[in-house]
Amino acid sequence: MTRTTNARLAGFVFLLYIATGVADMVLTAQATGAEGIVATLANIAQHATLVRVTILLRLLTFVDAVVLGVALYALTRDQDPDLAMMALCFRVSEGVIGVISTVRTLGLLSIATASTAAAAPDVAAANVLLKMGGFGLIAATCFAMGSTLYSYLFLRARSIPVPLAWLGVLASVLLGVALPLQLAGFLRGPVTGFMYIPMLVFEVTLALWLLIKGVAAPATR
Repeated sequence: MTRTTNARLAGFVFLLYIATGVADMVLTAQATGAEGIVATLANIAQHATLVRVTILLRLLTFVDAVVLGVALYALTRDQDPDLAMMALCFRVSEGVIGVISTVRTLGLLSIATASTAAAAPDVAAANVLLKMGGFGLIAATCFAMGSTLYSYLFLRARSIPVPLAWLGVLASVLLGVALPLQLAGFLRGPVTGFMYIPMLVFEVTLALWLLIKGVAAPATR
């Protein structure tokens, strides 16, 4: 594909990725938001259709991650093919880890729906699955690493506006540092939500730029 085609594809998938992720978070919160294991299972059983929709959304998110990674690789490989390949690996890993989390969701859905037709729910098994968290944070860490490399390559190539590339680098590094701290339990509270704002601004702006302006030819090394 041409650079223009890859740029437009990346811009479109950026926006689709954001929309898919937000929809997944909203539906998951609605389907699982309850206090206690028994109440959570009851809520999942009541919103079984929503849970199944979130599974499809995560599969779509996996496709988004791979397509976006390949498109960004095509736009940055001329600057440094090794770093671009490393970034692609991070983005593919992000998608794979994210889609693996559907196994946990399917297990909870199976326990919740089985408990409505038979006896009491298997609270012990559900408790194990609920404690198997961290998939999202690990996938997001891979995302941050890949985004750091892609943003750095865009900055080196001067193929997008320099301020926008710097915003991508700084937003990605912020998440690359903060997400492992959150996963390890050292970072808690409202800051764990605010730290995504710079990345959201960067990705939406970059997506629109790629769709409208595309990318310039990379600067000479």
